[in-house]
Amino acid sequence: MTAMYAQPAAEPHPPAQEAVQAPAKLPRGRWLSTLLYGRNVDRTAKARARVGLAMLAFAVVYSVIAVRLVMFAVVPESHFVRRGASKDAVATARPDILDRNGAILATDVRAPSLFAEPRKIIDVDESVELLTAVLPDLDSTEVRDRIGSRKGFVWLKRDITPKQRQEIYKLGLPGVGFLSGNKRVYPNDAEVSHLIGHVNIDNQGIAGIEKWLDGRGLQALHLAGLATDRLQKPVELAVDLRVQHALRDELYSAAEKYKVKAAAGLVVDVESGEIISMVSLPDYDPNSPKQANDPMRINRLTTGVFELGSTFKVLTIAMALDSGKYSLNSMMDARFPLHYGGRPIRDYLGQNRMLSLKEVFTFSSNIGAAQMARGLGVDHHKWFLGKMGQLDRLRTELPGSAEPIVPKRWREIHTATIAFGHGLSVAPLQFVAAINALVNGGYLIPPTFMKRTKAEAMALAKVVVKPDTSEKMRYLMRLNAEIGTASKANVAGYYVGGKTGTSLKAVGGGYSKDKRLNTFTAIMPADKPRYQVMIMLDEPQPLPENHGIATSGLNAAPTAGKVIARIAPMLGIEPRFDLPPAEQLILAKVRQ
Repeated sequence: MTAMYAQPAAEPHPPAQEAVQAPAKLPRGRWLSTLLYGRNVDRTAKARARVGLAMLAFAVVYSVIAVRLVMFAVVPESHFVRRGASKDAVATARPDILDRNGAILATDVRAPSLFAEPRKIIDVDESVELLTAVLPDLDSTEVRDRIGSRKGFVWLKRDITPKQRQEIYKLGLPGVGFLSGNKRVYPNDAEVSHLIGHVNIDNQGIAGIEKWLDGRGLQALHLAGLATDRLQKPVELAVDLRVQHALRDELYSAAEKYKVKAAAGLVVDVESGEIISMVSLPDYDPNSPKQANDPMRINRLTTGVFELGSTFKVLTIAMALDSGKYSLNSMMDARFPLHYGGRPIRDYLGQNRMLSLKEVFTFSSNIGAAQMARGLGVDHHKWFLGKMGQLDRLRTELPGSAEPIVPKRWREIHTATIAFGHGLSVAPLQFVAAINALVNGGYLIPPTFMKRTKAEAMALAKVVVKPDTSEKMRYLMRLNAEIGTASKANVAGYYVGGKTGTSLKAVGGGYSKDKRLNTFTAIMPADKPRYQVMIMLDEPQPLPENHGIATSGLNAAPTAGKVIARIAPMLGIEPRFDLPPAEQLILAKVRQ
């Protein structure tokens, strides 16, 4: 029996020896086993390591799930909800837009939007009924179609009020939620609408400076998801909100007084080309951009082109003086009308005598202007207007600038009529840029809506007339305010100069007898201009005291005078009284 029990006691040794030698029997797996576990590793330790690894993996997975559940519960409107919710982008951030003094013209605020997840909606009819009760402007049919579509995500209404959000939240509707996005707000309403423009529901610019911002790369940042608040730097414009308010207020008063169809105005820095103010009435509230679809609410200063009438004589007379062929004392025969194609060219305030070049300006003689342009020739006329930027589209930050309407076959009759402002239609802003050049020493500077230093402006400037010509034009514009058609724009202390323009509107292939477009351009102070003011009134009606007359000198000029009286102190122009007349103060410099 002893021999029988001795044999089993020795049995454990061979299996242990086999376990140690097992890798030798699997030569193909030996290298993998050695790499993973090393040599002579205990199976028990190996099992404990595997169990510990599994426990760690499960702990990590459940921790991630727990964290995400907490985030969904605590921050339901975070970007985790938005990420796959819809192909419609939640409105991203835009930079603030400021005026030259730091006043806010456009900014972003956080606003909730209502969405639904149709697959989670239990009762479609009940949801539609409850939602339309809180939001009566919702179309019930459209809402029913959206939440009944079984899609994963649909918008129901963008930019709801906090009160509406609270009321809907209390309804406790499953599958209905809110996302907060950026909403563009314009705190000044319509004050700067044509300049700023507006955005669409997704905060993308579609007009004015807002559209320009997207064109400068903001839209690309939106698409890349990088247009966050911390990346946005405020955009500073040249516009002065105080001047803008004064100009708009005076234009509204003039529109009511003269019963005009539309009105517009500009204030521009003569030396830098900065646009300090731009108003076009009727305007619109960019917070309600649907108003912008009204064709009457276009920006007449950039997207409209007009025959500007006698204000265009400033360019004609500057061309004559700069050519050297004419002087201030050159004489023109205005005794008889000029005839072209059977149509006479007459003077509105006909003197029926020989007129000096100075008198052609102050009496606004059509005959005298046509004679000067004709004397220089068609080619010279076209060359000069092209040099002054009147034959090509003006490019600024604002999109949608208009192309001038130029005669297809420019003949002598066109030169004769364009000389006094008929036959060529230009955007008022490009005309203002040319006037700047005529009074700032001869430098044509591209206008801008952005802040710009004088040094930056001079780097872009192009010399278009002689300094001597510029001095003479300042003299003529001041003389016109002293004794000519611009006398009602003269404001004591500010030495205003200007030129009136009354053009009959083209109607049905001809010119109307009673529909006018009146313009007036003023400079201040005329001896050393700093700013230009332009006023445009569309179809002003005569006042009883004016006996049926509604020329520019009786409405646009006095409107400009009121604007200048209000804005000159804002712009830092100190009044100077008892200055000598233009003959002594400005013309004396020309003679010297």
